[in-house]
Amino acid sequence: MAGASVPVLVGPTGIGKTAVACALAAHWEMEIVSADSRQVYRRLDIGTAKPSKKWLARIPHHGLDLVNPGERYSAGKFARDATRWIEGIRARGHLPVVVGGTGLYIRALVEGLFAEPPLAPADRRQLEAWTSTLAPAELVRWASRLDPGFAGGGRQRAMRSIEVALLSGRPLSFWQAHARRVGTVTPWYVLLTLPRPVLHQRIALRAEEMVQRGMIEEVAAVLAEGAAPGAPGLDAIGMREAVEYLQGGRSRDSVAEAVTISTRQYAKRQETWFRHQLEGPVMALDATRPAEELAAVIAAAWDARPAS
Repeated sequence: MAGASVPVLVGPTGIGKTAVACALAAHWEMEIVSADSRQVYRRLDIGTAKPSKKWLARIPHHGLDLVNPGERYSAGKFARDATRWIEGIRARGHLPVVVGGTGLYIRALVEGLFAEPPLAPADRRQLEAWTSTLAPAELVRWASRLDPGFAGGGRQRAMRSIEVALLSGRPLSFWQAHARRVGTVTPWYVLLTLPRPVLHQRIALRAEEMVQRGMIEEVAAVLAEGAAPGAPGLDAIGMREAVEYLQGGRSRDSVAEAVTISTRQYAKRQETWFRHQLEGPVMALDATRPAEELAAVIAAAWDARPAS
């Protein structure tokens, strides 16, 4: 059975999740688990909108500054680390609060880790040699036949479903369902929303502020330390546009506008993901209200929720 309920505060980038999460500290003895794939990188603070030093000193945070730019950090690694953080937070008698906008991180944590059954390497190589010869439509047909729960998703996912079903004797959907049953948390979702024009305005203001605060100089320092321009951490929105400027690909005056456009597009994809991928009850709140007011509403709803 899945673990105890945990508040999971989600929403698109720029909507104000950090402010609301920090305001919740007035109501709970809590620690924050950041589910943000950009904030795991050290020395990239401004462009990834990490919490201020004041808030970091007041509220323990987990999931920040884990790896150097250039290193990879996967959703699976996050789920493993977050499981350990949440267990530690609970052991200290505090409430873990997951906050972030990276859907894959949240899914990996909530649905549990897929513990792969033993698959013989020689058999895997032989099967891969066969599946690599199949056309995409044929791969999907085989995957659907072997796994009734196969939901599509491209060539690699179809090959993976065929491999697990044939070599383990059970479909991939079975192992994933098992992972969900033994998952670390039962999510109690709070989704922050805004009218799109308001969100767009906030994104534009934040992009201008990031440039003014020194985002470009921050990226330049990381490049000077030897990180490759397209390395993990520097390939994200904000850092990417700063790199383009530093390499002569755009003017400094155009950086904030480019970041704004890219961030708006990303926020739209996040909104779509949160509308369709969150399973279970979701409390949606209008983020035009002050963070302190939203925190009071969230805390009251948490206290009033049915006992699990």
